[in-house]
Formats: sequence, structure tokens, C-alpha cells
Amino acid sequence: MQTVIIGSGNVAYHMAKAFAQNGISLAQIFGRNETELQKISSELNIPHSTEKLEDADLYIICVSDNSVEDVSKTITKKNCLVAHTSGSLSKEILIGEYRKSSFYPLQTFSKTKDLDYTKIPFFIETENSEDQKILTDLASKISENVMESTHEKRKYIHVTAVFACNFVNHLFARAKEISDAQEIPFDYFLPLINETVQKIGEIDPKSAQTGPAVRNDKRVLELHEQLLRDESLEIYKTMNHSIKKMYEL
Repeated sequence: MQTVIIGSGNVAYHMAKAFAQNGISLAQIFGRNETELQKISSELNIPHSTEKLEDADLYIICVSDNSVEDVSKTITKKNCLVAHTSGSLSKEILIGEYRKSSFYPLQTFSKTKDLDYTKIPFFIETENSEDQKILTDLASKISENVMESTHEKRKYIHVTAVFACNFVNHLFARAKEISDAQEIPFDYFLPLINETVQKIGEIDPKSAQTGPAVRNDKRVLELHEQLLRDESLEIYKTMNHSIKKMYEL
């Protein structure tokens, strides 16, 4: 099966790398950014182009959600299989006379960070059982965790991921602002962060909750509020309100 990856960003890079590491050949990586495509092509030995899209049986679109529809229109081959990697878009966003699908890897991707692709869950949605098997078999060569999904289910997977990853990372960034302002090395907090993440692999997050809000320690809560300003103060109040509401305090 001839496969082309479309895109040159983080997801495209890691999909191409996952394919290469698992002996899955790629006919081409295609996109607009010549510089980034050249880097991927050189590292993974995959042909690349910014001009001519190769003929393929499967096209995997790895671009931003805002670009998926426009990019999908560039695929003019009929009856091929086309998949996007978005967590929030339906497969019907794809415009063309081909079979439509979603090939969603649940992970945060950065080009500078290596990943264990075997642990990344893939959620597959297609128009028919034959294509479901094609993409499930393909994903299973990369990952140990492959599931059939629907657009409705995938939307909830994606919003859960925003809470579990994007919001948490933003809190890390805010925490680092506070530690930097007081000249406290943020590295000192990494054992705490690592223990928190490891703990929820063994204990339900709700049962693992600690801190002044779940203890309803008003003295500490008031002290912290006096130390904070602006956005950090608003986040602190909002998070503590949510914790108290969850535990009915």
C-alpha cells in the first residue's frame, strides 16, 4: 500500500518517524514548508515535495484543524483512502471523491522530544469495515493500543486530553513564573510533578487529591491568595473552587 503523509509540523514528523521505525514505507511526505520537509526527509530518508503530490492508496493529513479542509481538496485521486489526524473534526470535513476516515493519535507532539510510539493510543473511524481493518492493521504495527471510535466519542477524547494535558501544562508554566520570580529553581518541583503523575497510574485522581482546598484549610488558602496577583490569583481561586465543589466542602 502506497502511503503519503501531508504536513511538515510536529504530528507529521512523528507519524513519519513512527512509520520509519516500524518498517512501514512511505512514498512521500508532502507539504508547503520546504525547510521542514527537507529536515524530515534527510533524517528519515523519505522523498518529499512541495509541488507534486504522489499517487498513493492512503493519504494521511497531518496539518492544523483550520487547514484540513483546504488541504483535503488537493487530493484529486478517486476512491483512495484519506485520513486526517484531528481529534475534533469529523471525517466529513474531508472534501473529495475518496473514502474518508480519521486516524487520531492521542499524544502531545514536539519534534525535539522522543516518544515511545507503542504506548500512543490510536482511534480509528472509517466509512466501512474494510477501511477500518486497513487502518487498524496499520496502527497496530505502531502501537499496542488501537481502538475503533466515532466522531462523537473522539470529541470527548479530545476535550479530556485538553484538561489532562494542555491545561496541566499551562499550570506548570504558571508555576514556573512564580518560582522564577522568587529565584527558586523550577527543577526542585520536578520530583513532586513526577510523583503526582506516577500516582494517578495507581490511584484514581479523585482519591489522590491533596492540598489546602481538599482539606478546606482556610488559613493557607487566604495566605496564598495574598501572595498572588492577576491571572495567577484568578486561576488559584477557580481551581480551589472546583476542588471544593468536587468534594462538597
